[in-house]
Amino acid sequence: MLPDSLSDNPTAKALADLATTGKFEFGELTIEVAPANIVAALDRAKNKLGFTRLSTVTGVDRFPAEPRYEVVYHLQSVTDKGRLRLKARVSGENPEIESACPVYRSANWYERETFDFFGIRFLNHPDLKRIMLPEEFEGHPLRKDFPVTGTRY
Repeated sequence: MLPDSLSDNPTAKALADLATTGKFEFGELTIEVAPANIVAALDRAKNKLGFTRLSTVTGVDRFPAEPRYEVVYHLQSVTDKGRLRLKARVSGENPEIESACPVYRSANWYERETFDFFGIRFLNHPDLKRIMLPEEFEGHPLRKDFPVTGTRY
């Protein structure tokens, strides 16, 4: 359910049926959707609303809150210079969400990086494996419960 303050925003209106909440702050629109709706929201943003560029996929650890993680997608419209942030919250127990790769090929490496650092699994990703850290590295260093001194080999 979107707040009344977004009732005049055409992008928010177009995503209203998929949104759980949203806000417009600092000149940027943020729409939060349920994890099950993320691919539909990304597809609509790209193919109906013109947000053709995915500039980032990242994670946020809200430990100890539950759902623990946010998966954040930053989209841009090259033609009108618009920006859109889509968010989905995923559980700390089983952090997984569908991959954005079928909609945005550029999501591939961003999702691998998010998996590497946060441990969030992207379902149906074409090659989900570590990209920044060695394969034998244990844990995910951007999780808030990761030891500050790191793990020892």
